[in-house]
Amino acid sequence: MKTLKIVLMALLVSAGLSFGTCSAQGVAGAKMEVKATIDALFEGLKDKDPQAIKAAFAERASLETVKKNASGNAVERVSVGGFVNSIAAIPPEMEVEERLLEYDIKIDGEMASVWTPYTFYINGKLSHCGVNSFQLVKLDGKWKIVYLIDTRRKEGC
Repeated sequence: MKTLKIVLMALLVSAGLSFGTCSAQGVAGAKMEVKATIDALFEGLKDKDPQAIKAAFAERASLETVKKNASGNAVERVSVGGFVNSIAAIPPEMEVEERLLEYDIKIDGEMASVWTPYTFYINGKLSHCGVNSFQLVKLDGKWKIVYLIDTRRKEGC
């Protein structure tokens, strides 16, 4: 009987470790999928590809920017359509690139939060820097951005 208990305990411990590994692999895979969604957005930005940009967002996503104005900070809101149109309007000879410096990805089930410090370049010259904060949800098996807010500054880059 004692041997049976030891064998059962060993099986339970082994099963628990195996489930833990699957769970860790699942989170790692989800993080890669979330990162891929964000990377696709910025490839679309660099390529000035409206379809690629739009594909990264959920249907009713919100985009906001924290900006300084004469009376302090303000939040400017733009629609996904407005953002897409502004990128499509960039002249072909102008190169734009947002370089994400790191990704801090947190996931709970079907929701993800991502913090990405960045630098932004126009024609290879540093324009500004800041941080993006993304909220994503897995919809129909794909991660989509439902909310994006960023900061923009010219100093301290």
